Amino acid sequence: MPGIEKLPLEEALEDSPQTRSLLGVFEEDTAAISNYCTQLYQAMQRIYDAQNELSAATHLTSRLLKEYDKQRFPLGGDDEVMSSTLQQFAKVIDELSSCHAVLSTQLADAMMFPITQFKERDLKELLTLKEVFQISSDDHDTAINRYSRLSKRRDNDKVRAEAVEDVYTSRKKQHQTMMHYFCSLNTLQYKKKTALLEPLLGYMQAQISFFKLGSENLSQQWEDFLGTIGTSVQNVRREMEEEVGQMQQTIQQMERSCDPLYAPCDPDPAHSPVCRNLTRKQGYLYIRNKTGLVSSSWERQYFFTQGGNLMQQGRAEVAGGLVTDLDNCSVMAVDSDDRRFCFQVTSFDAAPSSALWLSGCFLTPRLCCFLQQWIATINNISKRIYLSENAEEVAARVNQTALEAVTPSPSFQQRHESMRKKTSAATRSISSVGSEPSPALSALSFDALVAPETPIQFDIISPVSEENSGQNKAAAQAGRRSNPFGESGQDAPEDPEDSILHQLFIVRFLGSMEVRAAESADVISETMRQILAARAIHNIFRMTESHLLVTCDCLKLIDPQTQVTRLRFPLCSVVQSSSHQDNKRLFGFVLQTAGGREDSRAVCYIFESNNDGEKICDSIGLAKQIAFHSEIDLEEQSRLIAASSRPANPPAADGQVFLLSSSQSEDSDVGEEGKKRGESEA
Repeated sequence: MPGIEKLPLEEALEDSPQTRSLLGVFEEDTAAISNYCTQLYQAMQRIYDAQNELSAATHLTSRLLKEYDKQRFPLGGDDEVMSSTLQQFAKVIDELSSCHAVLSTQLADAMMFPITQFKERDLKELLTLKEVFQISSDDHDTAINRYSRLSKRRDNDKVRAEAVEDVYTSRKKQHQTMMHYFCSLNTLQYKKKTALLEPLLGYMQAQISFFKLGSENLSQQWEDFLGTIGTSVQNVRREMEEEVGQMQQTIQQMERSCDPLYAPCDPDPAHSPVCRNLTRKQGYLYIRNKTGLVSSSWERQYFFTQGGNLMQQGRAEVAGGLVTDLDNCSVMAVDSDDRRFCFQVTSFDAAPSSALWLSGCFLTPRLCCFLQQWIATINNISKRIYLSENAEEVAARVNQTALEAVTPSPSFQQRHESMRKKTSAATRSISSVGSEPSPALSALSFDALVAPETPIQFDIISPVSEENSGQNKAAAQAGRRSNPFGESGQDAPEDPEDSILHQLFIVRFLGSMEVRAAESADVISETMRQILAARAIHNIFRMTESHLLVTCDCLKLIDPQTQVTRLRFPLCSVVQSSSHQDNKRLFGFVLQTAGGREDSRAVCYIFESNNDGEKICDSIGLAKQIAFHSEIDLEEQSRLIAASSRPANPPAADGQVFLLSSSQSEDSDVGEEGKKRGESEA
């Protein structure tokens, strides 16, 4: 091949410096060729390894596509179109995997084998010859040096012969080694060209064969199929972009609208009214778990109502578990030392100590509103409103009725209007005969029985009057001790010792409020309705139990444990008493506080008893009768008490009502003796 330098074999024996210099050039060239071939071998090895990995990956992909039907996807696992499409792709990829396997075999034979042979055989052979040549050259120099130091004496013939033989052998070996070394270096100039071209030729031929094989497998039919799939992919991508755009707009709108919800409390509670018509509720709450006698811990759980049950579910749980039955349960807001916004749920058959304590989660916006919604929802469920067909409508009607109960009632206004018409007609009929209208017809006030926005007192507090205030102030100045209800140790008069009426009843205080028409027959029933509705709306279930002592001088509320008088009502201030028309356990009385005619005010007190509300009202009426006839002796009082124990007349339509004003008619006395006595005094 023209242009290739050679080492002259003829000059190997002479071993001139020029030859050595030319040999050094060839050795540098050999080192450069060896370094380059090593890098090229590494690159081709990577191609071969990548092709093997591609073949294995293609085969694995085909196998996974075939197993798509066996997968169980929670969403979209039954898409037959997708399954059939993937099966067709698996078939094509399986054929491509076979082509890649063939390509890997061809690369191993046509590309990797030639360059491996050149690297492992030819280059290593040159390195071996170079080492042998270096050793023989050193031996030749040693033999020449030894021969040059021989003595000229005849007795050194033997040594001289050995030196000559050594020079001969070393020179011959050097000459032969140099010629073979020169020959290999000259041959390398040719082998380096073939070692570079043969692997590249094999690589290209393998690729061409692979492409031809792929072209034969991917026919026109597959091209049409791929075109259809490409169109479907573009349509899906377009739908995805539209959906992403809509979701981005929704996210922006929700970020703007939900910004106030990120705060735990709403700065303006008027903008977040409480919905009290719910029969279903869900959300995160904290539940209190007792960890010891006095210690407890709070655990965050997801709670939801299901029918009449309260359920809880952990974050990693699939289904919820039952916590408690909400039918006929009681719910109320409570205070806790270590949590805010707490409420308590107590089952109807459970002890108060086993009540369920829940607290609003701090991640929930508007915690106060959230708490009230939970209380209202549980209250609706406890009334079994969820069993109705339109539960929310029924709950709305019930809550609307409760709201109307604490506002001026239109029904009473209508009833007053109808009674006004009857009163006017009766007045006209009486005027036509020349007589005056009856006082009973003109006694009813046509205004509301209870003033609008009248506050309701749910705790036992002594009625405040100027007289009591003055007494308390005087007692404080005198250094006397007064109780929390405004009574001093000297101001409260004791019952007269000759009073023979002492009746004790167990009652529970429901509430009291100021009324307008103290002597109206409807004022107690209207007060009962408003107090019971207010307790239901505000979820107030606690009642203070007391002992009601009825005497001829006063009514006393006594603490059953300490026997301390909580309240004392003078009997002369009690205007009337009445029990509920349907629920005989409920009763109440109207108290006229001390003061002038303009300054006096009437307060109605409502209680719950143990099924003896009528008996308590009878006892109050009897005490009033005895107090009215206080001048009679004890024997006459005993007769009145005995007469009161007889069966009373059937109650009126509006319930047992006793008007106990000082102008009461004497005909209302029970007992024949009391009637005669009243007629004689009249």
